[in-house]
Amino acid sequence: MTKKVDQAEGAQFVRYFGPVLDALRELGGSGAPSEVVESIVDTLKIPESVQNELLDSGSPRLPNQVAWARYYLMREGFVDSSKRGVWSLTEKGLATHLTYDQSREIFLRWVKIFAEARKKKKDEAPQRVSGEGQAPEQVDPPAADYRDRLAAILLGLPPSGFERLCQRLLRESGFIQVVVTGRSGDGGIDGYGTLQVNPLVSFKVLFQCKRISSSVGSSTLRDFRGAMQGRADKGIILTTGTFTADARKEAIRDGVPPIELVDGQKLQEMFTQLELGLRAVTTYEVDEAFFGEFRSDV
Repeated sequence: MTKKVDQAEGAQFVRYFGPVLDALRELGGSGAPSEVVESIVDTLKIPESVQNELLDSGSPRLPNQVAWARYYLMREGFVDSSKRGVWSLTEKGLATHLTYDQSREIFLRWVKIFAEARKKKKDEAPQRVSGEGQAPEQVDPPAADYRDRLAAILLGLPPSGFERLCQRLLRESGFIQVVVTGRSGDGGIDGYGTLQVNPLVSFKVLFQCKRISSSVGSSTLRDFRGAMQGRADKGIILTTGTFTADARKEAIRDGVPPIELVDGQKLQEMFTQLELGLRAVTTYEVDEAFFGEFRSDV
């Protein structure tokens, strides 16, 4: 057994293979990544100290590990791929319950498949660069795309700059009359705006911006809701961090004004969908088979 496989055996995200399937079943067969993470936190009673752990990039570790678990489950055919941010079980996944040992076996098998695929590509075409089969194999693999850089930029902004950026994001999302108040001591309210649903219906919304790398707890939501009282129909909290499970429950508690929660992952998804501060880049992969018939000297 190679050193890489020995290292891969310790991959912490393997423990979430079974819980991801269980969470999706609990959610009715499909769910957003944040819903899956929240379900796993509730079921496994994961403490806030673990929920608040960060990768070197500054991104939350737990959602990263759950996403990597989903990656291998997708490879195994238990979870469908999705381009719209929704994870869903296949028929095979719906009927599958995994123990840790079974999960570890799946993981190691795919590590071996990826290693063989890389070796074959290197032997056949050393000059070729392709993403196919080049799955991550580190124990704690970092995200290797623009999201790391975006997360670092957002965390590096001054508080006032982050508030103005959230103002722009809300405007781009269809809000009008968006104002950053810039006042302290106002229950955490950083601004307000209006969402015009149609010509006859509109909602006044208060928002709070939290540029942090940790989790927002339920007490923050209660304070924010208290400041909202009688002033708006709805609230929004935008953060570069995450929300605790208790905070998510508090956001939709019966009998009180609802609060929409936008965590760091959802924030990045909004920037991506709006292409706000991001430039789309098109790339190509050479189709070696296409050129095959032209390589012979006829």
